[in-house]
This record gives sequence, structure tokens and C-alpha cells, in this order.
Amino acid sequence: MTAEQPTIAASEALDFDCFIEGDTAYEAMLAAITGARRSIRLEAYILADDEIGWRFAEALAKQADRGVDVRVHIDAAGSLFWLSRHLPRHLQAHGVRVQWYHRIGWSPVRYNRRNHRKMLIVDDTVLYLGGMNLHRENSLSVFGPSRWRDTHLALRGSLVRQAIDLFDALWEHRREPPCEDITLHDTALITNRPRRWKHLLRRLYGNAFAAAKSTIYLTTPYLVPDLRTQHGMMAAAQRGVDVRLLVPRHSDSRLAQWAAHAAYDALLRKGVRIYEYLPRVLHAKTAVVDGYWSTVGTANLDYRSFFLNYEMNLVTADPRMASVLEHQFLEDIREAEEVRLDHWVRRGLPDRVTEFVGWLGRRWL
Repeated sequence: MTAEQPTIAASEALDFDCFIEGDTAYEAMLAAITGARRSIRLEAYILADDEIGWRFAEALAKQADRGVDVRVHIDAAGSLFWLSRHLPRHLQAHGVRVQWYHRIGWSPVRYNRRNHRKMLIVDDTVLYLGGMNLHRENSLSVFGPSRWRDTHLALRGSLVRQAIDLFDALWEHRREPPCEDITLHDTALITNRPRRWKHLLRRLYGNAFAAAKSTIYLTTPYLVPDLRTQHGMMAAAQRGVDVRLLVPRHSDSRLAQWAAHAAYDALLRKGVRIYEYLPRVLHAKTAVVDGYWSTVGTANLDYRSFFLNYEMNLVTADPRMASVLEHQFLEDIREAEEVRLDHWVRRGLPDRVTEFVGWLGRRWL
């Protein structure tokens, strides 16, 4: 780990709050925006032109009117069908600096790589990071009981400075400092840009799976793992580790769900336990290994997050974070149904065909 990208020592407690309800997270984020004195940095994969998006737009515009430096970086593809011209124009009219990440252009390969990061940084004091987009689907008060189930964090301390550096590097179209030797004992923010960082998150997952002695609890809305990651999970299960995957029964992406189903068979046969969350769309991205190492952020367990998109995850050996995430995982399991191998092998030909179709497109989902 270079001096430019320090980690937190294992003995230093992580200062965080964990949110599993969109309304609670949004209220905290809006309160932080209202209290800003110097700067607000927002990266949004989906910033929707709806009740939630406009609440944020109005709060950001008011702060820009007061002289706060407000920058908003929006992914052009992620927000393509969620955002009209009115909201960004409203922001710009009030002095908010708006930048679009990878608009449609001459290069399909460039356009295919998205900024999937979701973070809000206020002054030098707090970072909000996780799976929640800024849209009504996460809000109980707006969307109702079927709102999405997600996980988001508020982080304070030295990680905020690291997040600022990473935001500014992408905003200014420059490379982040190198960061290559993070271990499972470190606390750090992991991105996958530039090339040196590209496989770091996947390597950390692999190292955690290889080191696991008792439990691996993974929550992901899109289960399309590469072969190395699959083999890491299966090898852990084969040596007696309790490996459990929590995925949605009801997904917002039919094709991604088909691809996930294609991975079930091999995982189940090697002892990995798969649970489908029943009540609503599951969008959280978390992992806890041995009640010790954990990660939460924007990255799914799929090809796009590991190899294509720009993501942002917290990785940590902080015991309280592991305890919070493990407790929530076990609570979610209570509202899930386990997929049994003896039942899964009896699925029909149409299901097998859709799995094949989904798996063919797994690198582009």
C-alpha cells in the first residue's frame, strides 16, 4: 500500500453507520447536504427524475446558490431511461457543475464501460457509499412495501480523504495513485481503475475464500461469477466451510437472472447453499467471511463489476462491520427460500434454454 493511498490500521475502529432502508439513508444524506459548508461531491449511476431525485436536486441547488462547490457526476447509460433534461438543467442553472460519464459516442467498447459507483462526499467529513441509487424504488414512503432491499454506509475518518482523491481523479480524467498490496487485514476503499486496480477486488474475494475456515456469507443481486470466483466458493464448501449465497427471487434484470441460474447447478453440486430472497427486489452487495473480513459497496458478483465497470467497495477487517453485516444476512435468510439440488435438477428444458442464453451474454450483463 503506497503512502498516497493509506489504509486504516486494524486496531483503529471504523466509524460508520449502516442503512438498509432507503428513506433513512436518504434523510441522512439530505441532512449532510444541507449542512455542507465547502463542497459536495456526488457520483450517481441512477439519478432519477422522480420524487427522490428532485429532493436531492433541490437540496444541491440550494447549496450551490449559497456558494458551496457542488459537483455531480452522472453515468450516462445508468440514468438514460430514468432522467430527463429538466433535472440536470435545473442543477446547472443554480451553479451545480454536472458531468456525464461516457455518453453514447463512436466507441461501443468505451460506452460499455460504466461508472457504477454511488457515493456522496460532503466537505471532508462524511462519505456515503453502497448499493442505493437515487430513485423512488428504494423508498418505502414513495414506492411502498415493495421497495428494494439494499445496503448503504455512512463512513467518517481517513477514508473520506481517500474517497475525495478517487472522485477527483475520475472527475479530472486522470489516473488514481497505484494501490496494489492491500491485505485482508486492511481497511480501504477499492476501485477498479486504472488497470493496476482492475482485478484487485476479485483477488481479495479469492484470498478471503481461500482463507475461510467457517463461514462465507454473500449477498448479491446479480450472480454471474467468473470461473475463478466460482471455483473459490466451491473449494471452500468442499473443505467444510458453510458457504451461503443470497440472491433475489424477483430481479430487475431477467437476463441477469437467467445467467445466475446457469451457475446454480455447479455451485449446488459442490455444497454451496443458495437462497432466494422472496419479499422484494434484492439489490444489496455484501460479503462476510468468518465473521472477520467483510465488504460492502457497489460491486456485484459478476463479470461487469469485476472487469468492466468502475466500482467502489469498502473492504475491512473491522469486527463491528462484520457483525452488523452478518446479522443482517442471517435476518434476510429468514425471508428466503433455499434452492435444493434435488429440486433444481428437475427443472425443464425451457429453463435450461434461458440459462444457456443468459450465460452466453454473461460478460455484457
